[in-house]
Formats: sequence, structure tokens, C-alpha cells
Amino acid sequence: MTLAILSALPEEQAGLSELLSDSVQTTHAGRRFVSGLIHDQPVVLALSGIGKVAAATTATALIERFGAQRIVFTGVAGGLGSSVQVGDVVLGTHYVQHDMDASPLFPRFEVPLYGAGNFAANVDLVAALSIASHAHFQMTSDRFDFKNRIKNRAGQGAVHHGLIASGDRFVSSAREAQTLCAALPDALCVEMEGAAVAQVCHDYAIPFAAMRTISDRADDNAHVDFPAFVRDVAGPQALSILRLWLQAHFNPSPVNA
Repeated sequence: MTLAILSALPEEQAGLSELLSDSVQTTHAGRRFVSGLIHDQPVVLALSGIGKVAAATTATALIERFGAQRIVFTGVAGGLGSSVQVGDVVLGTHYVQHDMDASPLFPRFEVPLYGAGNFAANVDLVAALSIASHAHFQMTSDRFDFKNRIKNRAGQGAVHHGLIASGDRFVSSAREAQTLCAALPDALCVEMEGAAVAQVCHDYAIPFAAMRTISDRADDNAHVDFPAFVRDVAGPQALSILRLWLQAHFNPSPVNA
């Protein structure tokens, strides 16, 4: 059963390819896919690119060309929920396109002809990633203070479950974030790909889940040091969580430190 791990940016997948044995690179639809084995199980890694259309294209290629039977997305997002802080992990239980608006023909946020405004994640994948995320934070009890570039004892990062909003816009102003919160009060974070992949997986009946590390509060400071955060914090954190999850999922023996 082939597992696909998808991210938008290379930094969000840093280190994952080193976990693969017997890896093979393939170029398809203008994208690079890396296939191999982890604990003797087939895994394919891919970068979706940024935005909903790019992500949907990549997800479709993973299913049609590479036989992906489960897809996990890992990356960063801007926090919207009041309790969601930089460095926390959000696991989506449902996904909505915050820029989908076919009104008055259909209710705002509803995807035309689907009769629904959001798509659900796979419950089992979310539960397993949640266990791995909590285990990661227990192992790394320091919280990274990105502003001062130090680790401190301010407390562990938190793991949240709930609605993730996706749209073809990098939300980087307090006003826009507040508008989103007013329209989608249950949304925990905002990003640019998850809902599109969730819709593709819904169409193919493929289990899907996404894990997002909060890089900012989607406000006027959202662009500050974003590349450095992805490289220094989000990427290593995602690698740690995925290692724990893959170990538990594929192999009952302990993970090497």
C-alpha cells in the first residue's frame, strides 16, 4: 500500500528523502517524485508547488501515476484560532476553500455540485499523526522562541485538531486574518493547498491527512523570516514527527535517535 508524503516547499520535506532506501527519481508533469522504501514499505515523496491548482495536479499524479493509496501533507500555515501559537501543530479534521464563492448559485464556501463546503480527513491517519506529534513534543520539551532564535522553557508546543482553511492567497495582514476568522470562526489556520488535496482524495476515495506547523499568526508580520522559520523550525519538526509516525506505522521496533 503506497504512501505519498506531499509538501509545498523543499524545506518542508528536508531530510525525508534520506529515510528512503532503493530510491528512484522520476520526473512527471513537470514535477520530481522520489520513490523508495521505508521499513520495507513503498513511499513516494513529492513537492506540490504552491497553491490549490498545483497541489491538485500533484495529488492526482500521485494517485494515477504512482498508485498512492494514502496521502499525507506536511507543511506550514498561519494561525487563526486564538489558542494556536507559532510552533504548534495543527492536524486538519476538515478542509475548506476560504476563497470559494459561487453565490448566489450556491452557498458561500460550498464546492458547486458536491453539496458540501468542506472535506473530511481520514480519522485513523489524524489519530496516528496526533500520537506522533504529542510524542515529539514530549521528547523536545523546549519551545523555540523564533523571535530571539533561542529555545526556552516556556512550555511544549501544542497539538490542535480542527478546520483548516485553504486559498490562493498568502494571508499576511491582521485585517485579512480577522475577516477570515469572522467568516470561518472554527478555522484554526490558513494555508494554500490542503483543501484542494482533500477534494482530490475525496474524489478517489483515498485516505488523506495534513499536518501543519504554525509559522506565524497570518498578520502583518507573517512574512518576516518566513524562509528561515521553515528551514530551522518547521522542517526539522515535521521530520521528527513523521519519523515517529512512520516507525509506529511500519515497524514496531524503537526509532533510532
